[in-house]
Amino acid sequence: MPSYSPELIQVMRAALDDAVTRLPIDHVTPAIKAQIAEVILKAAAEGQTTHDGLVAAAASQMQTILAMLT
Repeated sequence: MPSYSPELIQVMRAALDDAVTRLPIDHVTPAIKAQIAEVILKAAAEGQTTHDGLVAAAASQMQTILAMLT
């Protein structure tokens, strides 16, 4: 299991918060947020460590996540 520095965890949290703001408010559910967090964790595990890169990774999967969970 990957280990993340406190700094990277902060970046991932901020990326999650920013990614969620791109969704319509009525689509923001705990399940959607968890799926987006999973995408961000996977991207970080694959070496993506920048805020913008993590938000882009999340944004690229949002339509798929919404289609699965709504």
